[in-house]
Amino acid sequence: MTSPAMSPFTNTIPQIEPANFLNLLIVDDERSIREACREVAQSLGFFTSVADSAEQAYRALESQTFDAVLLDLRLPGAGGLDALRRIKEKRPDAAVVVVTGYGTVQSAVQAMKNGAYDYVTKPFSVDELKLLLERVASHLKLKSENRLLREKVKSKQGFGGIIGRAPEMEKLYRIIAKAANSIHPVLILGESGTGKEMVARSIHYSGPFRDKPFIPVDCGSLVPTLIESELFGYVKGAFTGANQAKDGLMAMAEGGTIFLDEVGELPVDLQAKMLRAIQEKEIRPVGSTRRVPINVRILAATNRDLDQAVTQGAFRRDLYFRLNVLSLRIPALRERRLDIPLLIGHFMERMVRTSGQEKVLSDDAMKVMLAYDWPGNVRELENCLERSFAFTSGPVIHTADLPPEIANLPMPESSNREASGNLKIIPMAELERRTILNAISELNGDKLQAARLLGIGKTTLYRKLKDYAANG
Repeated sequence: MTSPAMSPFTNTIPQIEPANFLNLLIVDDERSIREACREVAQSLGFFTSVADSAEQAYRALESQTFDAVLLDLRLPGAGGLDALRRIKEKRPDAAVVVVTGYGTVQSAVQAMKNGAYDYVTKPFSVDELKLLLERVASHLKLKSENRLLREKVKSKQGFGGIIGRAPEMEKLYRIIAKAANSIHPVLILGESGTGKEMVARSIHYSGPFRDKPFIPVDCGSLVPTLIESELFGYVKGAFTGANQAKDGLMAMAEGGTIFLDEVGELPVDLQAKMLRAIQEKEIRPVGSTRRVPINVRILAATNRDLDQAVTQGAFRRDLYFRLNVLSLRIPALRERRLDIPLLIGHFMERMVRTSGQEKVLSDDAMKVMLAYDWPGNVRELENCLERSFAFTSGPVIHTADLPPEIANLPMPESSNREASGNLKIIPMAELERRTILNAISELNGDKLQAARLLGIGKTTLYRKLKDYAANG
């Protein structure tokens, strides 16, 4: 098929981002058309793959997950409608746009009845294709956000069990939802204690490989001399004590996900072998001359500045680029202080349920915990509450019951570092007011639930609300 309106291309296609992390398969038997469509799609932010036949498209669909397919209905050797049917069987959620010739719109109408999202007739222009792909991206984004909302309603807290309603977390949930449906490696950045493994599990269990293994590997805790055998396995007799062959963690994750936690701690010599395994999709067990093919998705996390590590020669640049296809950053707890009451309520509720003891947090203790910077993030907050819960004999946890570094925190008249990281003076009473009103709003006006999650008595909550109303 020919389409002179699609060529030549200029460099004036604007860069926008409606299709971040979306995968598009372009199926057409003419190379010039495939490359033209690829250029337009990539300018819109799509990751693209191409196929020149229906059979090649089927093979691509077996090994990858695609959000959308641009399908020529006049492929040689295969009926377009039959190809559409097989594609929808393999990837029912994919948005398929069919390409048909002028005068054969009837076949496009039939394709729509068979599940196609839309169609375009050739010859078509760059602007036509661009508008169509933008519409596809918006459609897929809406589907993703609806799924995200359903997941949040199901978990009642965040995404995949992650706690947080702050704007920074809402942005993170959207990226997780997009990354979950991709097959590309994801690099998860965040300080220690922010929940990088929980995010990795959310990506895996929200995606198409949720029924396959999820294998976490703490790269920082593995003994340097045993890392290679732990990751790649070994054959019998490979070293002293290797009395029988053993699969490595990479092989155990076959068909699923391997999570390389603190990947920045991998020794440089092993980084080269990891790069080869990712690129070639095969591993060589220690002591073996035979290479074993693998099919795993790579998720990696670090609290290190890998850009700096690359500059210093402590981390391979090529491995960094290979892992950093998609990246997301988990905000530190001090950057989302409005989530602290939600987290406190979640952990307190769990501890009450486990111990059978009813305990609440005092107003003063809540104020101190809101002002503290939490260098250890969510993990430190959880440990703080568990310790205070265990060592407090009464029903109320006061400031004095908190760990010394928190209980003895100097309390200036007004200070708070907001999520932007810029110092902004906000009186503590105003921060408390915002937290309470935000909690009630998030819970659709349920004041009793808000009081419980905030760790304060319902009488205290009603009194504060009365004061807020009186003071405007």
